[in-house]
Amino acid sequence: MGASRTARTFHLAARPHGFPTPDLFTVHEAPVPDPSPGTAVVENVYLSVDPYHREEMDSGWDVGAPREGRALGRVIASRAPEFAEGDLVLHREGWRTHAVVAPGESGVRKVPSYDGIPLTAYMSLLGGTGLTAYVALTRTLELRPGQDLFVSAAAGGVGTAAGRLARLLGAGRIVGSAGTPAKVARLTGELGFDAAFDYHDGPVGELLAQAAPDGIDAYVDNVGGDHLAGAISALREHGRIAWVGAISQYHSAHEPPAAPRNLFDIVEKSLRLEGVMVRNYRDVQQELEDFLVPHLRTGAVVPEVTVVEGFERTVDGFLGMLRGENTGKMLIRIAD
Repeated sequence: MGASRTARTFHLAARPHGFPTPDLFTVHEAPVPDPSPGTAVVENVYLSVDPYHREEMDSGWDVGAPREGRALGRVIASRAPEFAEGDLVLHREGWRTHAVVAPGESGVRKVPSYDGIPLTAYMSLLGGTGLTAYVALTRTLELRPGQDLFVSAAAGGVGTAAGRLARLLGAGRIVGSAGTPAKVARLTGELGFDAAFDYHDGPVGELLAQAAPDGIDAYVDNVGGDHLAGAISALREHGRIAWVGAISQYHSAHEPPAAPRNLFDIVEKSLRLEGVMVRNYRDVQQELEDFLVPHLRTGAVVPEVTVVEGFERTVDGFLGMLRGENTGKMLIRIAD
C-alpha cells in the first residue's frame, strides 16, 4: 500500500447560494493511508448522496474539509481484530475512494451475512434510508393495520421505502406525491401506492383531497411547505405527522418559507407532529433487518435504487438527486 496507490476525496470549496453548482466541490488526491493500530482501511464500493447533504453545505460541513456520507466498502488492510481483509463494512466516511475506519465508531459496522441480499439493500432499505422510514412508521406514527397514509416525495429514497414498509405493516390506503407524471405512474404501477399525484398539477391540499377523499390518519413528510399544509387539512382527528425532511426549503435556508397558514389545525384536530432523527434509533436496526430480510430474500420487496457509475460523477449524482432525477435511493458506484 505505497504511494503508487491514490485515494481521492471530495472537499467543499465554497458555500452555495441557492441551488448548488459543481464548482463548489474539488477533488483532492493523496496516497492510500496505512491503518494505524485498531483501524482498517476500506476501499469504498458504493457512496450515498442524500438530501441532508444539501443542508450540511450551508453550515455543517467545513469549507476546505472532506465531505462525509454513508458508504459501503471492502477492507483492504486491517490492524483491527474485528475486521479482516475482504470484509464489507458500512460507515460514514463517504465522498471518497478510501477511508480509515475503527470498529465501534458511530455508524461503522460489518455487513451482516445474509444470503441472497443484494449489496444495494444495505445502502437503501436496510440502511439509514430504510431505518428512517421504518422508525417514522412504527415509532413516530405508530401506524396500525388499516390506517391511511400520505407520503410526500414518495418516489425518493425514504418515500419508496415508506411505501414498501407501510404495505408490509398492513396500511390501508397509501397515497404519494411526486414531481413528474412518470414517477406518479411508477408509484401506483410498481411501488405499491394506491393513489398518487404530481404536485405541479395544482394546490397540494386539493390534489390530496381528491386522492384521499376520506382523509388520512398519518403523514410521512419529506417536503414541508405546501405539502405539510395540505396534509394538515387532510388529516383526521388525532392524526400524526412524522417530519423527516423539508426539500422545499433546502435551497432557501436563509429565507425559509412561512409556516403553513393552517398550523393551528394541529390544535383543533389534536394532531401530533414529531421530527424524525434516525441517529436516535440505532437500536432499531436489528428489528428492521429481522422484519425485512425475509421479504428481500423471497423477492417480495426489491431495493429501489438509482445508481450513477463512477467516483468522478458523485457530484452529478448529488445534484441529480436534488433535482429529483432518481427513483428510490440515489447511489454512486465507484468500485466493483
